[in-house]
Amino acid sequence: MDNNDINIKEKIKERYGKIALFGNSDSCCMPTSECCSGEESSGASTIQSTEAIGYNQTELASIPQSSILGVGCGNPTKFAHIKEGHVVVDLGSGAGIDAFLAANIVKDAGKVIGIDMTDKMLEKARHNAEKHGYKNVEFRQGDIEKRIPVEDNSADMVISNCVINLTSNKVNTFKEIHRILKPNGAGRMVISDLVTSKEMDEHSVNAEDWCSCIDGALTKENYLNSIREAGFTNIEVLDEKPYIEMENSDEDGGRKISSLVVKAIK
Repeated sequence: MDNNDINIKEKIKERYGKIALFGNSDSCCMPTSECCSGEESSGASTIQSTEAIGYNQTELASIPQSSILGVGCGNPTKFAHIKEGHVVVDLGSGAGIDAFLAANIVKDAGKVIGIDMTDKMLEKARHNAEKHGYKNVEFRQGDIEKRIPVEDNSADMVISNCVINLTSNKVNTFKEIHRILKPNGAGRMVISDLVTSKEMDEHSVNAEDWCSCIDGALTKENYLNSIREAGFTNIEVLDEKPYIEMENSDEDGGRKISSLVVKAIK
């Protein structure tokens, strides 16, 4: 890992640590209308922005409200077809929104493991779980592109929401997902993430824009190729929609950012 990668990871931890403490006021991992507004997010606007990316009021009302931070670019649980008894791993679990939604589905017969690398997010998620009596959820610290702290061949489902674009090595991340999923077609992943019409040159990458889910995005073709290279089959784009259109400039060339929901099978 070079110094730029280290700097990006530290910026990500700093940014999302602040979001855990103070709410989402400066993250671009949210709908276009809210992106980078610089205004402090209220509870109502956080719910609205979360609904705008595919969640509904009923499911949001069923989980701890402090787990809803208004970050993300889709709703992977909507497409995952999680079942009672499943073991689900949520990568970049944040304060726990998707982990708690999944926990409500898998019930006591199943288990949900949330993975995050930010201390403050983990603290908030664990507090939410304890306060609201979730016995089937566990939150672990880990760097998902190095080693996901989950046993080989143990998960039925991996979900993630607008997190893999933050990693420096997407292929390594998908290889780790492949490692922890159950074999022989039993394990699958459903990922919500961002892709771009034009990738940033490594010399033009801005750490702030990277941790706002912009500069680390791959093209759709390269994103899907990364999944394929990691060993997945039956790769399918379940949903795709415009997310952000960057202003024309010498640096970005008017890039377009789109959100995808991708399913793949081990």
